[in-house]
Amino acid sequence: MVGRHARASNHPSRRWWLGSLGLVVVVGVGTGTYVVDQSATTTTTMAPTTTTMAPTTTTTRPPLVSSFTLSAVGDTDLGNTPQLPADPTAFLAPVKAALAADVVFGNLEGTMTNATTSKCATSSSECYAFKVPPSFAQVYRATGFNVLNSANNHSYDFGAQGETDTSDALKAAGIVQAGLPGQIGVVHTHGIAVAFVGFAPYYLTNNLLDFTQAAQLIAQAKREAQVVVVYMHAGAEGPSADHVTRATETFYGENRGNPYAFAHAAIDEGADLVIASGPHVLRGMQWYRGRLIAYSLGDFTNYDAFATVGDLALSAILHVTINERGVTTAVSLTPLTIKPGGQAVVDPSHAAWGFMNQLSTEDFAASAALIGPGGRVALPRGA
Repeated sequence: MVGRHARASNHPSRRWWLGSLGLVVVVGVGTGTYVVDQSATTTTTMAPTTTTMAPTTTTTRPPLVSSFTLSAVGDTDLGNTPQLPADPTAFLAPVKAALAADVVFGNLEGTMTNATTSKCATSSSECYAFKVPPSFAQVYRATGFNVLNSANNHSYDFGAQGETDTSDALKAAGIVQAGLPGQIGVVHTHGIAVAFVGFAPYYLTNNLLDFTQAAQLIAQAKREAQVVVVYMHAGAEGPSADHVTRATETFYGENRGNPYAFAHAAIDEGADLVIASGPHVLRGMQWYRGRLIAYSLGDFTNYDAFATVGDLALSAILHVTINERGVTTAVSLTPLTIKPGGQAVVDPSHAAWGFMNQLSTEDFAASAALIGPGGRVALPRGA
């Protein structure tokens, strides 16, 4: 029997010696060995003895494959000191249950610091610099977040001090950070190492405009983990930026990269999932080589910071189950709406589903990742 050592019978064997015939018959009672030794030339006819034993069946089970669940959201912003929610934990409470997963990821739009010198001139009305107290890292952790990305245009809002304070606050709260130059965040769950590599079109982050650097970082992540998740903060912004153009996108003259080309290149280099935000509006989803690309999850929460009118008020939580081989085995979306003031709540009208399906169909045709009943996304054939 497979997996067990052979054990000798506990029952004594019975022997019959048939004199000059030279025939030795040893019959083991129970599970012993049956041996017949006939060495003489004399032929003796005996009644045949039939021994019937129960057949032994060995079942080979396929090796178990571990999986983990991931929830991901887009841009998160809990205010800008001194404009802060009175109770930030309560501000996130309406979506806490919907976020529950082994790994909860979001894009941290801003810094966690008490520094006072920002990148913006005091007289500027078009420059935005965001900061919240370092203690807010514990609020994110209590809500479920264990990975936050800093590859965006606000990670350096308060200079090197703000960046350092943010990293220290996240580390103290037990939150893995990704996205700063050369930085790969790794989480271990269910025996699986999951690497997060964040990119944005800036030299103060992992730069998505540098394809060579991106390929090297993804390759390094593949060496450090079984599953690689790539985040990109890319594309134009605003309600007119909901389509993936497949071309280089700009905003106020700034090169925001080609999200389509970058996402495909990331998967070609070994990424198992690509998620994005930055346009502040939802975009469609696509299957590419069996891997999912969510081109923008929009805003998740923005305390009194961004517009929440029309399509800008639509948001979603992406839920993905991935196994240790990097294969996506389940996908669904929880639809959200962002109330005036920036608080995200679950949307019973499911408006985000229809909006994203329309975009996915128009932008990706046969490779579109479409949301079905209950928010479940149909997997590609062969998955």
